[in-house]
Amino acid sequence: MLKRMRAGGVWAFAAGMACLTVLLPARASFESSNPIYVVRHDRWSEADERDYERFIAAIGESDCATLNACLHSPANPFAQSDPPSRKFESDCADLPYVLRFYFAWKRGLPFSYASAVTPRDGSTDDIRYSRSGNKVSARTDIKSGRAAMEAIAQLRADISTATYRIHPDLDGTDLYSPAIKPGSIRPGTMVYDPAGHVAIVYKVDPDGRVHSFDAHTDYTLTQMTFDVRFARMRPSQGAGFKNWRPVRLTGAERAADGSLRGGHIEIAANKDIADFSTEQFYGTGPRPSDENWAIGPFTANGERLDFYDFVRARLVGKLVFHPVREVTEMTRSLCNDLQYRAAAVDLGSALASRPHPARLPRNIYGTDGDWEMFSTPSRDARLKTGFKYLRDTAQRFVEMDRKGDSIHLAYSGNDLPADLLKAYRRAASTCVIRYHRSDNSTVSLSFEEARTRLFALSFDPYHCPERRWGAHDARELATCREDAGKRAWYDAEQPLRNQIDRTYDARMDFSLEDLRRQPANATPDTDVAGYLEQMQAQARK
Repeated sequence: MLKRMRAGGVWAFAAGMACLTVLLPARASFESSNPIYVVRHDRWSEADERDYERFIAAIGESDCATLNACLHSPANPFAQSDPPSRKFESDCADLPYVLRFYFAWKRGLPFSYASAVTPRDGSTDDIRYSRSGNKVSARTDIKSGRAAMEAIAQLRADISTATYRIHPDLDGTDLYSPAIKPGSIRPGTMVYDPAGHVAIVYKVDPDGRVHSFDAHTDYTLTQMTFDVRFARMRPSQGAGFKNWRPVRLTGAERAADGSLRGGHIEIAANKDIADFSTEQFYGTGPRPSDENWAIGPFTANGERLDFYDFVRARLVGKLVFHPVREVTEMTRSLCNDLQYRAAAVDLGSALASRPHPARLPRNIYGTDGDWEMFSTPSRDARLKTGFKYLRDTAQRFVEMDRKGDSIHLAYSGNDLPADLLKAYRRAASTCVIRYHRSDNSTVSLSFEEARTRLFALSFDPYHCPERRWGAHDARELATCREDAGKRAWYDAEQPLRNQIDRTYDARMDFSLEDLRRQPANATPDTDVAGYLEQMQAQARK
């Protein structure tokens, strides 16, 4: 796979390992290098779907830095059909659509999408965060003869996270809610976070952990595992796993060149999809009402579980944790998240020289313009949630070990706190985060130092890089070019930095004086090492 490393603030690619190349069995000998989209088949076959899974898995495994890099890399079996000048861009909402259409274009397959959605309750608020969800109000069938890159640009303009915010019972949508079982959660499955983010599954581990990649407003790609960072919400908001509906082109005519012209794309209804299920919303028992959706229990192998454990148990048949390995991998994943943040802050550093606006956006998590492109409140909230989850998971493993839970805990040692602490420290010691100060000098932070700064990290793109990274030492701050006003904004935003929940429906267009009146909530415990050291000390008494 392609390996990424930080090099002077820019992602560099190392050739230390060969990039995963996927050999797709050609459905026909057709592979489009033509910039014109041509439909040659009336439906996606099972072989097409399996090839699409391989295509997505290869991109996820390649660890590419951007969609453009991925599609021009050996991870893409169609890469040679695109000239180097052809540029592909996508943010999180567009990414599944761009990749699905790209594959359809290269293989001559039909493609249709929901080109407009409207709130089901008629509200006029931001449809990306509509309380009652949305419904499809317009569809677009992309026909033979359309310029492919023009079609990609149009669907990117039409698609937002609002497209995913749809009740699972509704037909006529692009996506359906799959059963939580092997084969249904697969490469190409999407995961929608109703707080405004979408990721694409590329791998399911033998222990049931689901790996995904996502895109951001700066067009970078990152990776994460499915856990509590993907929130559950009421069914009308459409949270969770989604698969593409089967489609079929009807009424088209076969032209002399073999292409299919005209016609209309029909979309499979829920009742006609074998693995359609709403269990991820309502649980595995009798379906509760939408108002009481959260009471639905999740049961696997006769055991009641929370939703996230249920997903793992159902995907592999048995819920088993390997505590040392999981703490190691979770720590490494958080290191990656910190590295991704470093790249994002570097990209937005130019805004630090501009005057701070008189007010924050209406909602700091869901907006547009420079704030959406260069701020990091959502990324930072997920990061804080991830650190808290790691600390809570370590505690959970210790408590399971103390109870002698050999059914769910795969551990054969005799001192789990010590082994977890050793694994954590080993993984953390290999993580160095580097950022560029205002004078372009480099500061290196250890993993643990970054953790201690979590709630000091500024999400505000108008702050200097030093503030963005929570600097508190006078020597580190010496290069920060801020006036008293910028410092006042930094101090006043502390209550917002203390939040780990993303509240997209709250008004946040605060002035400086408004912020100063906001109460500062206590921050959660993220100290994994401190907790494990405490458990060791207790055991020695």
